[in-house]
Amino acid sequence: MSDRWIAAAVQMNAGEDKEVNLQTAERLIAEAAAQGARLVVLPELFNYLGRLEDLAEHAESLDGPTATRMRQAAQKHEIFLVAGSFAELRQGDDRVSNTSLLFDPQGKQLGLYRKMHLFDIDLPDVHVHESKYVAPGDLPSVCPTELGGLAQAICYDLRFPELPRSLNLREVACLALPAAFTAKTGAAHWEVLIRARAIENQLFVIAANQFGRYVSGIQSYGHSLIVDPWGTVLAEASGDAEEIITAEISLDKLREVRQHMPTLGHRRI
Repeated sequence: MSDRWIAAAVQMNAGEDKEVNLQTAERLIAEAAAQGARLVVLPELFNYLGRLEDLAEHAESLDGPTATRMRQAAQKHEIFLVAGSFAELRQGDDRVSNTSLLFDPQGKQLGLYRKMHLFDIDLPDVHVHESKYVAPGDLPSVCPTELGGLAQAICYDLRFPELPRSLNLREVACLALPAAFTAKTGAAHWEVLIRARAIENQLFVIAANQFGRYVSGIQSYGHSLIVDPWGTVLAEASGDAEEIITAEISLDKLREVRQHMPTLGHRRI
């Protein structure tokens, strides 16, 4: 197991042109790998971010072009790649799954996670009902790798601490969080929630967010983050630009935090 390595979170402003989005993702993955990243995390719905009612039209299978190109990118650059998320076709259901895949440096699919908590909110100026178009997943994902255990979550899952708490956290080093977190909620809650999940679960959180306005008029927050198990922000992107942020992931730091503050062993429930 590698005790020290570089993680990257990719911040994009995906739109409705899938080919442009995929080319952008491939370019940014290559740049992140050139910066030494061994794990790269893309944002939520990185291949198509448009109207929820149009997701089904752009949905793909697990061996479709998006998954194939991301598999090839992981293999080409010899990295672990969390391929953000994309709309996955479901048999016998008009709704899609919001699905994140993890590939290893040989291009093998290690992890598959379907977003469990769906974004149904009615704020004064933000109205989203994801569950009308997306079916919830029902299984968490943790994959043992040479970098340590990698867990997956997507965007709104961040608000549900019971998801990481349902895992065997002693086997998890990092939580990868692709997101399209809105500017309205992000300004109030994004950083504090990410730091809270890192602190209470004593793990690294690598959160790759969308930025900018997309077709439905919603503004994404940006400010992609990498946070360590003590809650320290190791890297942060701006709110309004395409960026790659990187940080060193130290498993020595992980072990030190868990040794000095052994809260995972003190849990009663």
